Amino acid sequence: MRSPIPIAIPAAVAAAADPRRRLALVAAVYLGSFIATLDVSIVNVALPTLQRALATDLAGLQWVIDIYALCLSAFMLSAGPLGDRYGRKRAWLAGVAVFTVGSALCAMAGSLPTLLAGRAVQGVAGALLIPGALSLLAHAFPEPASRARVIGGWSSFTALSLVLGPMLGGLLVDHAGWQSIFLINIPIGLLTVGLGLWGIRESAHPEHAALDPAGQVLSVLWLGALTYGLIAAGEQGWGSVQASSALIAGAVGLALFLAVEARVARPLLPLGLFRDARFSVTNFASFVLGFSAYASLFFFSLFLQQVQGWSPSDTGWRLAPQFVATGIVASQFGRLARRCDVHTLMVAGYALIGGSMLLLTLFSADTPYVWLALLFVFLGAGTGLAVPATSTAVMGSVPAQRSGMASATMNALRQAGMLIGIALLGTLMSTRATSLLADALAQAGLGEAQQAAVAAVGRHDLGALASLDAATAQQLLATALAGGFHAAMACAGIAGLLAAGLLVSVRPRAAAVPARA
Repeated sequence: MRSPIPIAIPAAVAAAADPRRRLALVAAVYLGSFIATLDVSIVNVALPTLQRALATDLAGLQWVIDIYALCLSAFMLSAGPLGDRYGRKRAWLAGVAVFTVGSALCAMAGSLPTLLAGRAVQGVAGALLIPGALSLLAHAFPEPASRARVIGGWSSFTALSLVLGPMLGGLLVDHAGWQSIFLINIPIGLLTVGLGLWGIRESAHPEHAALDPAGQVLSVLWLGALTYGLIAAGEQGWGSVQASSALIAGAVGLALFLAVEARVARPLLPLGLFRDARFSVTNFASFVLGFSAYASLFFFSLFLQQVQGWSPSDTGWRLAPQFVATGIVASQFGRLARRCDVHTLMVAGYALIGGSMLLLTLFSADTPYVWLALLFVFLGAGTGLAVPATSTAVMGSVPAQRSGMASATMNALRQAGMLIGIALLGTLMSTRATSLLADALAQAGLGEAQQAAVAAVGRHDLGALASLDAATAQQLLATALAGGFHAAMACAGIAGLLAAGLLVSVRPRAAAVPARA
């Protein structure tokens, strides 16, 4: 998501002279973004199936999503400088190729460590793909009107991948095995590389590329340590040696990272920009967007399958209203912004996200789906408002020459929010569900209730409750998991409302208004 730098305009003009090359460029960027976004939603539907196939626990499932988000957020700040230094076309197509290789590794995985390795490769590649897409479009379409149209189409196409992800993922898992959700990326990736090699013109700006290897290493270390600590807390308790030492290491790593960023000439994270209150609050909101809305799909998939008992295919269809609402609202954002200012739409988006998630705490295994679908629509509409409004507000809060860095920061914080959201909210869900189940088992007179609850919640293993009849065991486990889901949704909802409240307190700049169109 780099700024339209003048040095790239001659290449863009040359590309514009050949409509076929321009069409190939658009198709390549759309398809590359499609597979990167598809993996956000398609994998979540397969989580319970992966848990059984790879014999892992809830912590393992958290890592399946979080290792991708960790690499995505940690390396995203480096993606823009890499494109500036070595060429945006070269960096982006390398991202597509590596993402395709990572997908093949995931499909061939026979164990959790191998799958996590493939997901890490996908995450590193996604860090080049996601912000690089808008950079390529912005440089190829310097005219404001045509750029707005092509970016609007890109947004709609990206939203389409989110809609198709759960439905396609469910069908593939049920009928072709979980490996197929990764295999589908391979032909699309190869087609994207072919189109991109022909249609994309190279551009670079090496004199402005950041060079911060120490910051890059520290960003991976502190985010990884924090994530490990949060997930370990769900497995072994907050006071365990593994959790506490990892959390301390994460805090120390963060302090070192900030110290390096404050001193390096060209930092990955521009701390000076955060002196602006509007920039700071809007980026905090971007973090909350990842923490609440983006992370929610992990929990929705588990709730629908492990609490309400739906199959992967049924779950995919039941998740679709959220993404349909996101796509519709995001595609109409330009029209909405002509009637209401962007700041108001942004506050409304976060309020919808927070309110919807708080209402999800009222749902149980027996709640009719129609009410769940209604809240999914509200949540999706809130996300459809929050994503473009936050992007517009961040771009309007910095000078034009800093827009690329600001965009990378916003996206990195959003992905970090999803990373920490899945880790922290997953731990809240696990600990709350384990506590509820242990209490229920103790009341039922089951010996070693705590150990049985840990095994049942962590691995969704009814064998740990073998002394109870199957129906009672299933009901107790579903009720406990629903209670854990409520704890996670309550925290996510409060975060969404907090972001809305902070945004209300920040007066928008007049410079942000023209970006509404």
